[in-house]
This record gives sequence, structure tokens and C-alpha cells, in this order.
Amino acid sequence: MDLSFSPEQEAFRTRVQEFLAEVLPKSPGAGRRGLPRDPAEQAEIGRWWEKTIWEHGFAGISWPQEYGGQGLTWVEQVIFSEECARLNAPQGLNGLGKGLLGPTLLVEGSEAQKQRFIRPLLMGEEIWCQGYSEPNAGSDLASLRSRAELVGDEWVINGQKIWTSGAHHADWCFVLARTDPDAPKHRGISFLLVPMHQPGIKVEPLVQLTGQAGFNSVTFDDARTPKENVVGSVNDGWRVANTVLSFERGPTIVGRYAGYMREMEALMDAAEAMPGPYGTASRDSHFRQRMMEVWTEIQILRLHGYNVITQLQQKNRMGPEASMLKLYYSEMHKRLGDLAMDILGPDMPFSQGLESLGGGVLHRAFLGARAETIFAGTSQIQRNVIAERVLGLPRDERH
Repeated sequence: MDLSFSPEQEAFRTRVQEFLAEVLPKSPGAGRRGLPRDPAEQAEIGRWWEKTIWEHGFAGISWPQEYGGQGLTWVEQVIFSEECARLNAPQGLNGLGKGLLGPTLLVEGSEAQKQRFIRPLLMGEEIWCQGYSEPNAGSDLASLRSRAELVGDEWVINGQKIWTSGAHHADWCFVLARTDPDAPKHRGISFLLVPMHQPGIKVEPLVQLTGQAGFNSVTFDDARTPKENVVGSVNDGWRVANTVLSFERGPTIVGRYAGYMREMEALMDAAEAMPGPYGTASRDSHFRQRMMEVWTEIQILRLHGYNVITQLQQKNRMGPEASMLKLYYSEMHKRLGDLAMDILGPDMPFSQGLESLGGGVLHRAFLGARAETIFAGTSQIQRNVIAERVLGLPRDERH
């Protein structure tokens, strides 16, 4: 097994480093800016970042050039993500578009859909959100009740979606809706591309544990979209939705390795400064053992991520390996957050002035990691997928 990068890939890494050195110091909120940030400022920086990476040729790194991509590979995409994470570069607003919808359109979309949607997505001109979960259809997503009826040349959509990240910024939403109410629940669902700026859509913010309102409730009341905005075939949305989930559970996490390492470094710095029974927390054998375990898990994540990229390079889609990676990283990150809470205790919240010791980033990791074990499929769901599709165990009893 060769885990080294080729000279050409290392040259690309140098190019990325030079790009980041050029643009980050000049931008508001770039680099190692502390938390929290004003939501309006975050959105402004996110839009700036989308435009900047497009203008410098780093948008859609592994996507075909005919749709506005760079025509490189997933390896270069991972290198770019790693270097951005090392410097805590800004987060763009279009993570769901680039990480989920775009790769899915490249696999499942029609030529007309690729030509219409991919370039504006890469340019940051059209921001996307994901309309999957509903108040009574979360882990059991196939129980969704939102409906779409074809009326003339348009789909008319009614229903409610919940936990819709970034809907307050989005121009478009990829929506799962039931188009055949008489079909079994995993059938009769279609994957629709729906414009957000229309009278039939209402977006309401939901405040998270972190105090931010990145999630939303979205209500569709006779919202409309052209009939050609179905990805795949009508009533074949469940299969397309699983393509999206494979990208959400797999490659979107690979570049986060450097970010987790940055959190680990912040944790070690904090342990050096926090008092403990033997001087500092870093000298406590209990904490030292746990820090070593988490550090090792992060290295394993990196290797697992490279395996996922190999699968994508060979097949251009993900299998059950995506669920293995999703389960691993979400549970690992929760353990990192728990360890940070045990070391910092009541001094952990960023409001306590521990930003210089990583208090802010670690507090956010502790709270946010809880959500990671739920979104993109709960840890329990991932275990079932692995048991059935990897280990070949019989399906469990479901009522």
C-alpha cells in the first residue's frame, strides 16, 4: 500500500498553499479567527469564499471541465480540503450543493440538468439546501409525507421539511416528495429540484445547541417546479437519494482530517494549561491515555478516508464503505468533544475567555458532535447498513 502523494500532487499542494497565503490575510474572518461570529458576517464571508475559489480555479476540482470543473481527481480535492482545514479557511455557503447535489447530478442527472445547474453551483451564484427529513420521517426517511403532483407542466409540492441546513441562504432545494401515494413507501418517491424564491415556500429558523440557527423548518404550500426538474426517473427518488447519502457519508468527511487535528492540537494546548493533580491535566495518566487514543483514531480516520477516495476513483460512486466512515467519524468526534469537556470542565464555553486555549473551537466540537451522530443517518442506522451489506447478516425485525 502506497500512501504517498505523487510529485504532481505535491506540486498541486504547493499551488494551494500559495493561493491560501495570497488570499487569506486579505480577507475578513479568514485564518484563525475566533468564535463566535455574527451570522450575517459568516454569510458574507461564505459568499466571498465561494467566489474566490471559483475565480482562482479551485471550484469543482474533481469535476469535468465541460461543466466548469477542473478535470482533476478526488486526490487533489482531498489535498485542497486538507490545506484549507489546516489554516481554518472560511466555510463556503454552498457545501450541500458542492458536496452532495453536484456529485449526484454528475452520476444521475440528465445532460440538460448538468448544463443548467452545475456551473452556477460552482460559481456560488446559486446556493442549495437539502429537503429530506420531516417531523415524522427522520431516520425512517421513506415514511415521508410531502407530496408532489404533476399539474400541467409543473410539479406542485406540499408538505414540511425539518432540520434543513442553510435554507435561509438557499436559492434552490433538492427535495424528496411522494409522487405515487399508493406505492410501497420506498417507491413512489421522486427527487425534485425546487426554486426557493417563490410565494409557496416559508422558511423558519431553528436554534441549535450551539446557539446558532443554521437549521430551518421549510413549509411547501403549493410550491412549484418545472416537470423536467426530476433527477432520475419519476418514482425512482429513493435510489437517487441514496446516491446523495453515499456522498454525504463518505467523501465530504475526508478533507476534515486536518480540522480534527487542529482541534486535537487545541485540546493538547488546553491540557498543558489546565491545572491537574500532578501539575497540569497533560501530566495526568488518565487524560494522557485518552488523548493518545483520540489522536490514534484521527489517524485511522485519515487512512479510512483515503480508502473511500480509492473507491470513488475506481467506481465514481460509494457503497457501504460510506456508512463505515460515517459511523467512525461521528462517534470518534463525539469522544474528542467528551474528552475536551472532561479536561476543561466549566471553563470550556468560549464565553469564559479560553479562546486562546481552544475553548471556543472545543466547545463547538462538544456540542456539534452530537448532531453528527444523527444527521446523514443515525449511528444506529449505519450499524444496520454495515451489518446487512458488509457482514451479510439477516435484516432485523422492523415493525
